[in-house]
Amino acid sequence: MTQEAFASFASVAVQTQRSYEAGRREPGASYLVSIAAAGADVSYILTGVRTGVPQAQPLTREEECLLDNYRHSDETGRAAMRATGAAFAQSELVKKSGRKVG
Repeated sequence: MTQEAFASFASVAVQTQRSYEAGRREPGASYLVSIAAAGADVSYILTGVRTGVPQAQPLTREEECLLDNYRHSDETGRAAMRATGAAFAQSELVKKSGRKVG
């Protein structure tokens, strides 16, 4: 969204919007309420932490290696990795549920 469009729905001047974004001014409560009503995540804007969204865990070294192997494989290799991963995941679900397949 452009600064002009954002300022318009937040009922502030474009220069005010630019000042907020540049850190030269801090918005007041009415501005924050207005943008929250339009769907902005005010918590994220103020703190950098998203609300209601689980934070992603960083990849382990092992996960990074698996991803790197996947990305450097041809389509046949990637298909085999997906099928193998799905088979092992299903196997774990069966173990946890106690149900037998077939």
